[in-house]
Amino acid sequence: MKFIRSFGHAWRGIQHAFTTQLNFRIHILILLLVLIAGFVLKISSIEWLFVIGCSMLVLSLELINTAIEHMCDSVTKKIHPAIRIIKDASAAAVLLGAIGSVVTGLIIFLPRIIHLVK
Repeated sequence: MKFIRSFGHAWRGIQHAFTTQLNFRIHILILLLVLIAGFVLKISSIEWLFVIGCSMLVLSLELINTAIEHMCDSVTKKIHPAIRIIKDASAAAVLLGAIGSVVTGLIIFLPRIIHLVK
């Protein structure tokens, strides 16, 4: 029973991020567009693995960033040098994951898009 309840807690965390975090909603929107593009452009199974892996990485990093920000804000609302570094580093993790995902997406999708345009 406790195991099943943990899914509810996780879902509540996703809902919280979706309703309160603009960046999380942007990542979800981009994911939906990428999924549509993947179906339209008929990417391979291996390419789907990269797309899904990158997508889940970015969303997971965004959730961790949200948790870290909330934890820091619960400690103090004041600008504290250590908390600033913590928040900046967790945001940087999301940024690096997103950059890696964009590069991966370009490698997968750009040749297909160029082929369609020609």
